[in-house]
Amino acid sequence: MAQHAKSVVLALHYQNEVLHPNGKIRVGVAEESSGREAIVRAAKTLLDGARAHQVPVISVRIAFRPDFRDLQVNGPIWENIMKLRACEDGTWGAQFFDELAPAPGEFTVNHTRINAFYGSQLQEIVDLFNPDRLIVAGIATNYVVQHTVTYASDAGYRITVVGDACSSGVPELHEGALRTMSLLGSIETADQVVAGFRNRSTAA
Repeated sequence: MAQHAKSVVLALHYQNEVLHPNGKIRVGVAEESSGREAIVRAAKTLLDGARAHQVPVISVRIAFRPDFRDLQVNGPIWENIMKLRACEDGTWGAQFFDELAPAPGEFTVNHTRINAFYGSQLQEIVDLFNPDRLIVAGIATNYVVQHTVTYASDAGYRITVVGDACSSGVPELHEGALRTMSLLGSIETADQVVAGFRNRSTAA
């Protein structure tokens, strides 16, 4: 039987390769970024708050076969992944970042492109919850987050982007992506989103 929820949280690419200082991909968090801990803290606030208020969380990661035959190299970003052999399934880099890993029983989705819905089971899993709003956060703001949000807006969902739980390796790209997405939905902090969960729980 389908479950029903007003909101679903999409946690995008909280995985070692893009978030851990030893990860190979730098498009999400700059190597020497002083803000890494703040991003993790905001993301943890969001995920813990969602779980405390029974808001479903779907975690999405990008991962490729060990032979990378499922990586379509049709642009510089994909050429770089191939060169680095990044996000190889079964390796530490492709695994979820420990502090932001899915909770037992939660859905996870693997994909191989930028938009998390493209060529994955994400739409099918989102449909199980019949949400009217998607709360989106992840790394990088100007890649997986922005492209997933654009698709979700076209698909008819209301959108909230959790700005402080997102990051780009170049701060200007992060801010530009948030400004773009502000025309598609609301931009809120993790604390604001969790306060909204709390208020709805109280009103119910």
